[in-house]
Amino acid sequence: GATKAYIYIRGEYREAELLLASALEATRPELGVDIEIRRGAGAYICGEETALFNSIEGFRGQPRQKPPFPTEAGLFGAPTLINNVETFAAIPAIVRDGGDAFAQLGTKDSTGLKLFCISGNVASPGVCQVEFGVTTRDLISLAGGVTGEMQAVLTGGAAGSFLTEAQLDIPLTFEGAHDAGISVGSGAILVFNTSVDMGKVTHRIAEFFAHESCGLCVPCRVGTSNQLDIVGRIRDGTDTHADRNNLDNIGWVMCDASI
Repeated sequence: GATKAYIYIRGEYREAELLLASALEATRPELGVDIEIRRGAGAYICGEETALFNSIEGFRGQPRQKPPFPTEAGLFGAPTLINNVETFAAIPAIVRDGGDAFAQLGTKDSTGLKLFCISGNVASPGVCQVEFGVTTRDLISLAGGVTGEMQAVLTGGAAGSFLTEAQLDIPLTFEGAHDAGISVGSGAILVFNTSVDMGKVTHRIAEFFAHESCGLCVPCRVGTSNQLDIVGRIRDGTDTHADRNNLDNIGWVMCDASI
């Protein structure tokens, strides 16, 4: 019964917005629903569904407390179905071929297909669509293998998990990743060879989250800034034993006390 839909695009993706607007204009008579594109200001936090609602409504992109959940009171207070583009893109095949056919893909608890973006020190970076259950090693092979000697792999984006060589054969499913304590996340796979300074990578990630904290809750707002300071001292060699303990403690507090 929905008559209105919104597609939210990060502010940096101007070219994608123009292409999408052109496609919508060409197909608008057939859609049966009014679709409006809303452009965000590029905040990482607006990947969280309720922060995205706030952004579309013209407010600061900060998460809302739940409940109520989006299906009860979402965008502009109306019941709202919200998913990413990848999830919605799976719907036509399910409608056409049926749910049973979709469930035959992937694994019992992680059905269907998944997009993975493979970049970094690989021969052929790019995006591939595979069934759930492949391993990180499989994906690296699809990208032509590692250039140089492998050092580590980051899965699931900046908030994901660093894997060692020994962890590359863990099945990339929701249940497999959960059991192993790693992340599938957005499907990003970033490969680092031994020429990469991992201290620099870690500092850049800490810098990113200190900058992108929405500032709503103190543990994250202050914690990300303190993490960045400590990681900087570790890189400079001026850290103390207390710094290392504090880095762990800050992480636990942020996990337990942030929204």
